This record gives sequence, structure tokens and C-alpha cells, in this order.
Amino acid sequence: MEAYEVRRALPHRFPMLMVDRVLELVPGERIVAVKAITCNEPCYQRLGEDAGPQEFAYPPSLLVESWGQAAGLLALHGSEEALAGDQVMLAGAMSGVTFHRAALPGDVLEHRVQLFRALSDTVIFDGHTTIDGEPAVTFTRMVMAFRPGDLLRPSAGATSVS
Repeated sequence: MEAYEVRRALPHRFPMLMVDRVLELVPGERIVAVKAITCNEPCYQRLGEDAGPQEFAYPPSLLVESWGQAAGLLALHGSEEALAGDQVMLAGAMSGVTFHRAALPGDVLEHRVQLFRALSDTVIFDGHTTIDGEPAVTFTRMVMAFRPGDLLRPSAGATSVS
């Protein structure tokens, strides 16, 4: 699955689209997806000239988001319920998330996600991310749910409270 197909499948856009390409996809089973980290990432925007290696570590929250987007692609290609109607993909819970090493500009994240269990509109995943074959992050479980978009979006007449 090339970049344009990833973009078609996921609702995310710059700067939050964090899967560049899918190398392998077995619907309802597993996915291998990659994301290249560059110095042009928005998270590096405010770094000064004196920034050291610690400041260039890719934020852990973005590592989780990128892996979750790969899981979302697997969910979209393995569940008829997820594709039916106006469904919104939501990350539910995570457990057993372990960070093994920092990711830096120039690294290519390889996300390996496996479907652990599917329950109608909810899916559970496990897997890991590697950099050059070394573990970067492991996920014991991530729960993702699909819910009707019209129930999650504010109605046309709703106003926000400041």
C-alpha cells in the first residue's frame, strides 16, 4: 500500500498522518507499516541551534500515534462493521506499552501490528515497532473502537462554551 492509498484510507492529514507506506497487509491478521522520521517534523520546529541528542528524540506520544495509525489501517481492512456507514475510529485503552530506545531523525520506524481479537465494532491489537531491527516500542494491547460519527460530532445547532 503506497502513500496515496494510506492517505485515502486514514482520515489523518499533515501534521498527524504518521504512516508513510504499508509493506505487508494480511486483512484480519497483521500489518507491517513504516514511517520515516525527518528533521522537518513539526515537533522539532522550535529547537534552537544548541539542541542536543535528547531534544531530537521523537516524542513517545507520536510513536504511539504512528503505531496506532498502522493498527487502524489493519482494522479498516479486516472489519466489515468498521467500514459500514459513517464510523469514526477511536483509540480506547493501551496496556503493556514499553519504550526500549529513542527514535531520532533519520530513523525508519517499522510497525508490526497483529490483530489479537475482534468483537464487532471493537478490535484489540498487539505488536511492536523496530528501528534497524532493534526494538523501539512494544505493545501488549491496544483497544480500538469504531463508533457512529453522528453521535460523536456536535450537532449543527450546538455552541461551544468558553
